[in-house]
Amino acid sequence: LAQMKFVLVFAVLLAFASSKVYFSDDFSDADWEKRWVLSTSRPAEERGKIGLSAGKHFTNEEEERGLRTEEDARFYALSAEFEEFTNKDNTLVFQYSLKQDQSIDCGGGYLKLHPAGVDQASYNGDSKYNIMFGPDICGSTRRTHLIFNNRGDNHLIKEDIPTETDTVTHVYTLIVKPDNTFQVLIDNKEKKAGSIEDNFAILEPKQIPDPNLSKPEDWVDEAQIVDPEDFKPEGYDDILPEIEDPEAEKPDDWDDELDGEWEAPVVPNPEYKGPWKARMIPNPEYKGEWEHPLVDNPAYEADDTLYKYDSFKSVGIEIWQVKAGSIYGNILVTDDVEEAKAAADNILKRVAGEREGEKKAREEEEAARAAEEAAAEL
Repeated sequence: LAQMKFVLVFAVLLAFASSKVYFSDDFSDADWEKRWVLSTSRPAEERGKIGLSAGKHFTNEEEERGLRTEEDARFYALSAEFEEFTNKDNTLVFQYSLKQDQSIDCGGGYLKLHPAGVDQASYNGDSKYNIMFGPDICGSTRRTHLIFNNRGDNHLIKEDIPTETDTVTHVYTLIVKPDNTFQVLIDNKEKKAGSIEDNFAILEPKQIPDPNLSKPEDWVDEAQIVDPEDFKPEGYDDILPEIEDPEAEKPDDWDDELDGEWEAPVVPNPEYKGPWKARMIPNPEYKGEWEHPLVDNPAYEADDTLYKYDSFKSVGIEIWQVKAGSIYGNILVTDDVEEAKAAADNILKRVAGEREGEKKAREEEEAARAAEEAAAEL
């Protein structure tokens, strides 16, 4: 029994020791500019200022602060490097916290993971990236972006992933596994998961419509037909859409010489039923919608390395915001799912305090407004 316990403890310690944190930044110190490079790719007047902030409401300012966008209608481009690695045969976890302190109406809130070779000083939207992940909000578009680059092309997930739009902190987590699957969590709750092949149009489809077949000429796909026994009633077209109001009477003071000949006003004709249309009945010859038979696609090639990137070297913020105020924090790149989940749980402990701060601020605003209105009535 003692030997079994030793083996179990050794296995746990080995798993812990083998886990790797490739990058982590919680912005708990003021030296973030030593780790992050601000791009000068765009003219100075287009570049937004970045600073440290915990936002309007917090429970521990130092622990909860992050990088905050500070100027409206500006571009933001900055990146931080780490030791290069590959996720070959390994799990990749990409996680960060985001507080949209400004009630964002239009702007990005995502991050990018890049391979080696990015010029940080000239970093911009054309810089090659492996993965883009995080909220993208503008008008009715409200989604969590997930884009994988493969063979030089960027592939957006087929179905939108929902995102959060309130003003408290949320944690976004992407897990990419070596079995070619992915998982997206928001606040440690799964929002989307599945195979990369099925959810991204990276590969050619496995099957295609048979190019040698087409719909037969005698195929009947009209579900209904005109009833051959239904005829337009005699005199139907003689019914006018409007008639003279039968209840209207010529005014007593009407003078035909001065006012002209009196005409009764017209009203909708209750007998009028609109243009005649023959009744429709089920088509006895209907065969249903024709479905094009599928065949195996000769261009399809399976790829069990869709998850894999040979190089990860930097993380970047490259966004445009109409309304600034987003706070990025607790950026983590690791291969340890459990460590990321524990970190997310710890971050989310602050949310109750943030909501309480918002509630208190609203109550104070309402009280001040009520006091102003009462004073105005005196």
